[in-house]
Amino acid sequence: MGIIAFIVIGLIAGLIARAILPGRQSMGLVATTLLGMVGSLVGGLIGSLFQRDGHLFDLRPSGIIMSVIGAIVVLMLVGAAGRRRVHA
Repeated sequence: MGIIAFIVIGLIAGLIARAILPGRQSMGLVATTLLGMVGSLVGGLIGSLFQRDGHLFDLRPSGIIMSVIGAIVVLMLVGAAGRRRVHA
């Protein structure tokens, strides 16, 4: 996958994840794109757990669905870490 496609899929996945997850996320366009790109890698990791090709825990970009799922997971983890830090 080319770097431009990775960035575009990251942007789309980040926007969809922010739309799906309720609450206020104060992120700009660059942070949303980075969220989607990290979500794509996390989604690839989650997807590799269900494949039997022998390449467990390989970092690889995934499709848009797993990218959105990964971005939601990352957004939830960041939100939980932020809440924990504020209340401590």
